[in-house]
Amino acid sequence: MAHFTLVHVAISLIGILSGFVALRGLIGNRLYPSWTRWFLATTFLTSATGFFFPNLHFTPAVKVGILSLVLLAVACFALYGRRLAGGWRRAFVITATLSLYLNTFVLVAQLFQRVPALHTLAPTGSEPPFAIAQGALLFAFIILGVLAFRRFRDTPSPAAP
Repeated sequence: MAHFTLVHVAISLIGILSGFVALRGLIGNRLYPSWTRWFLATTFLTSATGFFFPNLHFTPAVKVGILSLVLLAVACFALYGRRLAGGWRRAFVITATLSLYLNTFVLVAQLFQRVPALHTLAPTGSEPPFAIAQGALLFAFIILGVLAFRRFRDTPSPAAP
């Protein structure tokens, strides 16, 4: 299980990194096809592999995984099925940004569980330091999402090579 966890975490970190690059492109009215593909694929793999961890109950992590997969399905359909035509462009921005947020939300939650200094600050995940960190993350994603929503127009600039 330790090797599986390591692979799951590595895929998740690649998804987060590539997602931020893709989101940066959207904010700059550019679509980075390669970065976006990496983001969508690795974020899908992160959510899908999360279901292989031993779990006896329908936990919040399972709910986040299901929500992430639904959002990713819409993002992929908007991008590849509808080619970002009409309202699908905005649907893509919203669902891709929410997928990246959820992946990052889980990263912060895991950091508070696994990093001793953070775990000491919030051992149950209901203490103010955890809430402040997650609130700041949500605030940052609202700003980034609004910027991407407003700036990613029907005629994006060509992506840099």
